[in-house]
Amino acid sequence: MVEKQVLTVAKAVEEKLDEEICALDDLEVLRERKLKKMNRWISLGHGEYSDISSDKEFFSLVKASDRVVCHFYRHNWPCKVMDKHLSILAKQHIETRFVKMHAEKSPYLAEKLRIVVGFDELGAETSLAQRNWKRG
Repeated sequence: MVEKQVLTVAKAVEEKLDEEICALDDLEVLRERKLKKMNRWISLGHGEYSDISSDKEFFSLVKASDRVVCHFYRHNWPCKVMDKHLSILAKQHIETRFVKMHAEKSPYLAEKLRIVVGFDELGAETSLAQRNWKRG
């Protein structure tokens, strides 16, 4: 009787180990898929915060990547602060392409995408900071 119980337990342990080995194989497949995605993203420029210079380049990268964050900037202090933070985020979120484009050099995109240049829409604190910065 004890022998039968030991065999039953041994069989249950063996089945559990087989399930775990199968799960590890599935994890390896998932890992390989993720690595392929990451390599594709890196080849597209993900992980960096880059400056683009033309509407054509903008449309090409938007078509190539599923997620894109584009900062339409001007040469001013708030935009430089935004650049700093977007550069950090680009490294942390490799699944998203982060780029910037000079807003005044792209009137077509600014009009079509209804780009508002400035931080006034973000709240009074930002607007106040801009006004104080301009004075001082």
